[in-house]
Amino acid sequence: MTSVLRRCLFLLCATCTLAMPAGCERARQDMYDQPKYKPFARSDRFGDGTSARPLPDNTVPAPGGPFAATSTGRSHDEAASASRPPLTLQQLQRGQSRYAIYCMPCHSPTGDGDGLVVRRGFPHPPSFHTDALRAAPDTLLYDVISHGTGQMAAYAAQLPPADRWAVVAYLRALQLSQHAPAGRLTADDLRQLDATAPGGGQP
Repeated sequence: MTSVLRRCLFLLCATCTLAMPAGCERARQDMYDQPKYKPFARSDRFGDGTSARPLPDNTVPAPGGPFAATSTGRSHDEAASASRPPLTLQQLQRGQSRYAIYCMPCHSPTGDGDGLVVRRGFPHPPSFHTDALRAAPDTLLYDVISHGTGQMAAYAAQLPPADRWAVVAYLRALQLSQHAPAGRLTADDLRQLDATAPGGGQP
């Protein structure tokens, strides 16, 4: 009887252990892909076959969150996107700190797309140091941060508009760190480059 009980306990523990990873995986995906009806999706739960339900009488929008002035926040966010804050050292520092938190794991400290998660098998994002992304308008970078693209998720919930612009400014600084046109350098900068060149800048 004792051996049977032990065997049952062993099987129960083994079953729970094997079920835990699947449960964690399911819970982790539900945090992002929550079980819900998409707009205009069909549903067999209701007689009319649609998931959208008629609104009760006298229903009004309930504003809240960072964009309480509107029901959805869309118009406020678009207005904030159009009004870019001036470039300052504080903005660059803010962009650097936000980049380190949200961007660096995939895009790497230098922006070449070889971040730690990429080295562990995540798809390789494009390098910021390509001609295409150097020529891309700032508004495109802002839009990608806001809405995501490809494997990249949207970061509008984590980064308010001012922080998104700060990240864009820091991305431009990263690009200049790897590909600064000589015409944008001062005479002192050029002399320092000549002094550090092989041969001490001598022909």
